[in-house]
Amino acid sequence: MNDAEPTLPVAVPSTALFTDQYELTMLQAALRAGTAHRRSVFEVFTRRLPEGRRYGVVAGTGRVLDAVENFRFEPAMLDFLREQRVVDAPTLDWLAGFRFGGHVRGYREGEVYFPGAPLLQVEGTFAECVLLETVILSVLNHDSAVAAAASRMAVAAAGRPLIEMGARRTHELAAVAASRAAYVGGFDTTSNLAAGFRYGLPTAGTSAHAFTLLHDSERDAFTAQVESLGTGTTLLVDTYDVTEAVRTAVEVAGPRLGAVRIDSGDLLLVAHRVRQQLDELGARDTRIVVTSDLDEYAIASLAAAPVDAYGVGTRLVTGSGHPTCSMVYKLVARAAGDGPDAPLVPVAKKSLGGKLSVPGKKWAARRRGADGTAEAEVVGTGPVPADLTDRLVTAELMRDGRAVAREPLTAARERHIRSRAGLPLSATQLSRGEPVLPTEYR
Repeated sequence: MNDAEPTLPVAVPSTALFTDQYELTMLQAALRAGTAHRRSVFEVFTRRLPEGRRYGVVAGTGRVLDAVENFRFEPAMLDFLREQRVVDAPTLDWLAGFRFGGHVRGYREGEVYFPGAPLLQVEGTFAECVLLETVILSVLNHDSAVAAAASRMAVAAAGRPLIEMGARRTHELAAVAASRAAYVGGFDTTSNLAAGFRYGLPTAGTSAHAFTLLHDSERDAFTAQVESLGTGTTLLVDTYDVTEAVRTAVEVAGPRLGAVRIDSGDLLLVAHRVRQQLDELGARDTRIVVTSDLDEYAIASLAAAPVDAYGVGTRLVTGSGHPTCSMVYKLVARAAGDGPDAPLVPVAKKSLGGKLSVPGKKWAARRRGADGTAEAEVVGTGPVPADLTDRLVTAELMRDGRAVAREPLTAARERHIRSRAGLPLSATQLSRGEPVLPTEYR
């Protein structure tokens, strides 16, 4: 894999209109009121994990950095806003020169998270911070949902390779982001060439049932594929009769056939039968790949099966039933006045119905026990207690509008493995339960 994500092979377009109109109308009103330039702190957090999940996974941080740096209003965009009368002329003039110049801190990509923690903290003027709400949430909510599903599937797979193959089950651009997030969460390869091109992800793929149906016989199809791709290829063996297909596959490719793929039927039963048949035919090193609407529960049910790799599509790119993490972006502190040295005042919405927020600019640390296992996510305001200074899980991501924490995806992937391994063992249970760590406020 190419580790140089900071120099992406394709340009990131302007993200300025990946927003909601009310962000611009709030900006206009604040500019008119003279409050737009007050120093402000916004935080991204979630009040709860998806039902039954034990931990969340932060993903999309690298994409957020790109989105913020490329949040600028191009002439055609300004013309659109003018023609649609979205905002007035003074606001358009302000937007024409907009560049985010604030600071961003947060959880590093791949880190696990829990309710209430400040996953991302955006500090700057109200004007520049308020514009970023929608684009930040759209990236983090989607990518973190996919990464969390990927992580659970990786746990269930217990070291067996995972192939992401969900591009056809989601929006074409979301598919690229999903491939990236799945890699962070533990998947090994993707079928999506756009993701391979943009992010350097390892790609994989051979043939579908259409290729077999194109030919006059299954033998002809297998012969054509092997002659083109070599004996190390993967042959799809469930178009007609699996037993006959496996026999034909070994006859065509020989005992050094790379793999066979099973895409239907009782996967547990069929995998055992295919493994026995391959061994009897002398193809003891030929691997078995299974696909067919898998999720973490189906993968776990195949733990005792002679399966060497899993291909997952729909359930992965839709977050395995939870396509969003319900993250929100809230103002938690703002300056008491307009001066640059005006102190920050904690603020929060007061509401019924479970939408309460904790005011104040926060830090987060992970308290660990004597054996190094995490015991609690500690969230607080003010000075960090001495016993937690080396346990902080937030880091500087942007300074003065420029990213300072870009890293290869392999770093985020490895961080996730370490972070998940540091949780109590119950974190990896697929049964429903509460977050594996409590959130403590100080």
